[in-house]
Amino acid sequence: MSQKTYRAAAIGHTGAGNFGHGLHTPYKDIENVEFIAVSDPNEEGREKAAAEAGALRSYADYREMLEKEDLNLVSVCPRWTSEHLTMVTACLEAGCHVYSEKPMTSTLADGDVIVETAKANGLKVAVAHQAVYLPATHAIRQMLNDGKIGTIQAIYASGKQDRRGGGEDMIVLGTHLFNMMRFFVGDVAWMQSHVTTDGKEVAYGGDHEPTEPVGPVAGDCINSYFAFKSGVSGFFQSRRDQAGSGRYGMEIVGSEGIFSLRGDVANRLMVYPYPVLVPSNPDQAWEAIDLDDTPFSSGNELAIRDLIDAAENDRKPISAAEDAVAALEMILGAYESQLTGERVPFPIANREHPLSR
Repeated sequence: MSQKTYRAAAIGHTGAGNFGHGLHTPYKDIENVEFIAVSDPNEEGREKAAAEAGALRSYADYREMLEKEDLNLVSVCPRWTSEHLTMVTACLEAGCHVYSEKPMTSTLADGDVIVETAKANGLKVAVAHQAVYLPATHAIRQMLNDGKIGTIQAIYASGKQDRRGGGEDMIVLGTHLFNMMRFFVGDVAWMQSHVTTDGKEVAYGGDHEPTEPVGPVAGDCINSYFAFKSGVSGFFQSRRDQAGSGRYGMEIVGSEGIFSLRGDVANRLMVYPYPVLVPSNPDQAWEAIDLDDTPFSSGNELAIRDLIDAAENDRKPISAAEDAVAALEMILGAYESQLTGERVPFPIANREHPLSR
């Protein structure tokens, strides 16, 4: 544990993404962090968040907080992406490392600005893809690297597929899946997708209003294919109104077996230790492997601890701003491919939102 004491704060906006998934609260048990302040233009929300986080002071304007307080770490908490760029860059320009809610931005161009601003100021930005901070996820990656299921051949990922199924599911929950796919098998070389609404091809102007501002979304059915540089094939699907099916998660198929991960990286991994799934063979059954029991709710605290270590050792956080941009490419590339009718090489040349042209 570092001997340095870090002074932390959080930015929220009640009524406009609030404080996200509790990004203002994970500092309490971190020994070398003193939580100083919260900001929120909404008085009631501000008082509630300050009490939850144990903040010493609170501000209506985050810019005033950044100016008056001597801070090292700031959580940018709102679920909505509409203010992320200005909030994150303001923190970086004030000399603070940042822990940002996901999705970090709604366009690649905004994500690029955050990456470059952090680099120019010698600071780190971590993103709340909590699952990749969990010990269970790292144990799974180690088993994959050790050849537990042989050579990885493909990953089949599915969104939650509730009423947001399709485009909104792809950015709100799919960002976790895409980030994890990259955590396991590396960068994407190119992708191709098919996006439809009510069975009809999505075209320019075919976007619809999401339930919360996360950028333009389109389609109630999305099927994407990813060609990873490692040679692995990746697949993603999301259909509207399939909730309750338990489809959220992924299967990782190897030359000698299959891993099944359901929900937020379950503490129990299901393994099929055979090269081909044969349901009719009673001697070939799925096996359960108990993993670390650290709950998903601990992901924020683990992320903050990792961010501090990354700052002190000048390394990339486990889920950095660059990773958030790369996951967003896997999302926006679906629209780029659908609208152009072509496969899309990475990095994507169009850094604006394809649906906004």
